[in-house]
Amino acid sequence: MKRIYISLLFLALFLGASAQELTVRAPGRVEQGRRFEVRYEVNDRASDFRGPSFKGLSVLSGPNASTQRSVSIVNGQMSQSTTTGFTYILLADVEGTFNIGGASCSVDGKKITCPGFTITVEKSNPNNQQQNAYGGSRSNRQSAQQPAQSSNIDSKSLFARASISKNNPYQGEQVIITYKIYTQISLSQYQIDKLPGNKGFWSEDLTKDGNIHQYEETVDGRRYMVAEIRRGALFAQESGKLTIEPLDLDVLALVQRQRQRTGSIWDLFDDPFFNPTQAVEKHLRTNSINVRVKPLPNAPEGFNGAVGNFSIKAETDTRQVRANEAITYRLTISGAGNLMLIDAPNINFPKVFEAYDPQINDHITRNNNGISGSRTFEWILIPRNHGDYEIPAATFVFFDPNTGRYVTKKLPAIPVHIDKGDPNSMKSVTSTKNEVKLLNSDINYIQTNPGRLFPTNRKDVFPWWFWLTLLLIVAATAAAIIIGRRRQAQLQDIAGMRLRRATKMARKRLKTAADYLYTGDDNRFYEEIYKAIWGCLADKYNIQLSRLSSDTVRDCLSEKQVPEEQQQRILQTLQKVDFARFAPGDAASRKQEIYNEALQMIVMI
Repeated sequence: MKRIYISLLFLALFLGASAQELTVRAPGRVEQGRRFEVRYEVNDRASDFRGPSFKGLSVLSGPNASTQRSVSIVNGQMSQSTTTGFTYILLADVEGTFNIGGASCSVDGKKITCPGFTITVEKSNPNNQQQNAYGGSRSNRQSAQQPAQSSNIDSKSLFARASISKNNPYQGEQVIITYKIYTQISLSQYQIDKLPGNKGFWSEDLTKDGNIHQYEETVDGRRYMVAEIRRGALFAQESGKLTIEPLDLDVLALVQRQRQRTGSIWDLFDDPFFNPTQAVEKHLRTNSINVRVKPLPNAPEGFNGAVGNFSIKAETDTRQVRANEAITYRLTISGAGNLMLIDAPNINFPKVFEAYDPQINDHITRNNNGISGSRTFEWILIPRNHGDYEIPAATFVFFDPNTGRYVTKKLPAIPVHIDKGDPNSMKSVTSTKNEVKLLNSDINYIQTNPGRLFPTNRKDVFPWWFWLTLLLIVAATAAAIIIGRRRQAQLQDIAGMRLRRATKMARKRLKTAADYLYTGDDNRFYEEIYKAIWGCLADKYNIQLSRLSSDTVRDCLSEKQVPEEQQQRILQTLQKVDFARFAPGDAASRKQEIYNEALQMIVMI
């Protein structure tokens, strides 16, 4: 009876300790000269962390804050939580026993604390490394139980796998890759250690708000609980054999705790009644996937790299305006595919229209089925003369991977009627034939006050302001002639116009990339950098954008007789940008370096 009371007392104490919100994971004993880790955790988002001084120990780094998203699958039921951690890396350089003070942090404005603990630094013993790694007094293990490092979990009971929707896509075709965890045991949490590089692909994350899709699946006659932890869309940027690298992650599995007997009173807590399971850390790695990318067939005229299934629509905000008033012309491409890589179609507007560079508006949706939506190109047109004109027919060419053929979508021309400008402003400078005849036959009004008269032999018959006005008119006429000739020369220099347009677009994209650089949107940052570089290269050296790729850029530059030094610099910059695009998590300094090198390359071009 007395033993039951003692068991209930220790059970109450254990439940009270487990309800503690801020916990610490630390070894009880370490060897002299070894590095070890102390980690404080709270199952929520925390701030204002205040740690101990660790007097007697050397603090190598910390506290390093991190936030982890956890998923638990127990008896087929899934739950998610957020954990905030603060990690110290310490060095035990002096023997002795050290009392470590408490720590505190704030959660939703409420201060929570964690009591102190004791660490014993022992003399180095090569035969006792495993015991000292996470050994120590039982009181320390109460406050922070370490996950066991175990490899005895059956590989058929817990594993990760990657699958792809299509193994032999066309270049530019959208494929979906899915990463799953298959388990027959309960999991506590998971954390992705390394994302795959996926060199040669343009990638987009489709995981929405961290939601995890859970279901059951039978593999080789065994029933598994499956959790889709990540899903992405891939677009191959080159043809040939490409490899999708594995994804690495760590999971905490809850396994049956083995009962141990040491003759100590703490054996009570090793009884399955009090602590039936323990957390076992397991490293998982998905399989790599080999993909054979088929090259696109010979492209027809007008193809600008669009791969997927699309529709096209064109419209104007009005079909009747006055001269010198603006018309908005919109061309919308809708469907599923590589929408974010589609450039504006070439439309030859009549010379009577002054056309400005199009503005791009995206309405793109990313879900489990891939990327779809619409991209709208909006031109501002200003007619300079009156009359009836047509905005020419729009033609859009894309490659449909389902049929393996190019599809050409055509829209009819849009008629536009341009009226004359404001009649009040034109009346002062124009007159009709009837008005001229009336002036010849009518009696003009007799001037009763002739004004001030000057003798014709006087030198000041023309005042000074007359000569100044005449001089300004002559200067303005000469300037207009010079500007007009320069403008005409620029219009005839097609390559120069392409370069100026490419430079303007590159600066615009670099400005947008700078905005994403400071907001931390890595995907959009590298997307704008990538488009700025490739677009500038294509227009500078008059190379079709569909010909440019990581493998053909050197051949294209050599064909255009670009100096070897410039080729090397361009290729080095492209390699750095490609590596940074497919290696997420770069520091801000690294992204700033990529931005500066891209800017210098475009200035050099």
